[in-house]
Amino acid sequence: MTVVVRETKETTIRCELTRGTGKADVTTGLPFLDHMLAAFSRYSGLDLTITASGDLPHHTIEDVAICVGAAVGALLPATAARYGDRTIPMDDALVHCALDLGGRPYYRGPLPSRLYDHWMRSFSDNAKATLHLRVLRGEDRHHIVEAAFKALGLAVREAFVDTGAVFSTKGGVALRIEEGS
Repeated sequence: MTVVVRETKETTIRCELTRGTGKADVTTGLPFLDHMLAAFSRYSGLDLTITASGDLPHHTIEDVAICVGAAVGALLPATAARYGDRTIPMDDALVHCALDLGGRPYYRGPLPSRLYDHWMRSFSDNAKATLHLRVLRGEDRHHIVEAAFKALGLAVREAFVDTGAVFSTKGGVALRIEEGS
């Protein structure tokens, strides 16, 4: 289990993430965000527990994304497949997600919602993931955003497969930060 806690003057977030069955217990005060996180959890196969409170929806959405991204990055097995690629149809929406959890943050969208496009960027930065989302079709913003969260969840599920091998031509990569005195 990975636990990430983020406290600022604007928000208080607690995120627990475990490899499991996709069970979610999410309370952010934002029903649509709760719905998207439950979809992400279900499709990723990761158990997710989040409690969040914040002063503004923007701050809550961003800080939850920071915590979920950090938790995904920390939980990733060293010998994970790293890569995931999924396309989800949802009514009028068709959204493609390509993901690399290899330690290099990069996000390319956009989604037709500034708040949830920002969620994806903050997730990517903090998971240290390369994340490409393409909206191939769709008019309904709810369907497009939900399809994106489901595609991300399935891509994470695929990337988390423990292969027993390191998927990098560099071999294992270690990064250590030492504090000087």
